[in-house]
Amino acid sequence: MKNNHKIIILFLIVLNGFPIVTLSAQNNDTGSQWDNFLFRNWFMEWLLGEKSDQGSQNIYGDLIRKINLNSDWKFSIGDNLNWASPAYVDNKWERIRVPARWENEGFNGYDGYAWYRVHFDGRELNRRDAHILSPGFIDDVDETYLNGTLIGKSGAFPPRFRTAYNSDRSYFMPNELINFNGDNVIAIRVYDETLDGGIIGGNPGIYAQEQSDAVEQGFYGPWKFTTSNNPDCVRPDFIDTKWESVLVPNFWDNQGYRSYDGTAWYRKVFRLSFTPLKTQSYYLVLGKIDDFDVTYLNGQKIGETNDGRPFGESQSFSALRIYPIPAGLLNTTGNNVIAVKVTDIGKDGGIYQGPVGIVEASGITKILRSN
Repeated sequence: MKNNHKIIILFLIVLNGFPIVTLSAQNNDTGSQWDNFLFRNWFMEWLLGEKSDQGSQNIYGDLIRKINLNSDWKFSIGDNLNWASPAYVDNKWERIRVPARWENEGFNGYDGYAWYRVHFDGRELNRRDAHILSPGFIDDVDETYLNGTLIGKSGAFPPRFRTAYNSDRSYFMPNELINFNGDNVIAIRVYDETLDGGIIGGNPGIYAQEQSDAVEQGFYGPWKFTTSNNPDCVRPDFIDTKWESVLVPNFWDNQGYRSYDGTAWYRKVFRLSFTPLKTQSYYLVLGKIDDFDVTYLNGQKIGETNDGRPFGESQSFSALRIYPIPAGLLNTTGNNVIAVKVTDIGKDGGIYQGPVGIVEASGITKILRSN
């Protein structure tokens, strides 16, 4: 076997007492947990000949970085929720490099609360796109604000502390919170329990899922999600308020469901932002789904993709989902509901690549050509 030589090397390493680092929330050593995290990923990838399931996966997919946030941010130790406000004046704060451990930026030995702030120009973004803020890896816990409004958090602050240091953050930025005409402020509240602290790695930036001009109404952003299999959720009146929220498109493995294989449901409630023409036909486009799906609109099944093949042979994950919307099915005055049953038969799963939205018949050719 091709990995026999690697297994022998691993045996010799262990026999000679070489310290194999295990994956834990915090390592009780004097080195950097970020360095150990990178070492674990490299070593397991080399040993197994594939990417390890341990550690964080790439969250970026087909996102395009529009604004680079690898830069100097404003920084202050301490904790004050007023620091989330865009009106707060931070001109006396320290400057700190992002990404970097704050221990290496003049705050060696500091454990506790601190805040980061940075401004960006909304004129660099396109209103038609869906935008994701990726602040990177944050050690240990964060709450992230856009123009004073909380848009995401990872881990848990004391007294019920839970680290999320090995999670590459990605937070959806609602268009209604973005000032597309000028200045915007990102503020991140961080808590570090021990060892390294701060925004320590990754590729911080504002990323965009670029909408196709053919999409009449896009559905990028948060959808409701559950791994429970309740067929009643296809009903338009089904209550999904207790479901989790995940970003679409993005593998669910990148959003707290790592290595989950099986059935899950997505739901999206929306009102039409355009007026359908009676002379036109429309399609629901769901991009690419790993692996199989059954799709419902307002309680009616409108499409299904399942080639019936097992893991390793199935090609359903690469098929672009384009399902015709029956005439009269869209509610032009009230809510509409999309419900998608997804079955993952191995490795990554979910609605992972766009475009995602409603497309007029004349735009389907453009969608197919671009994919």
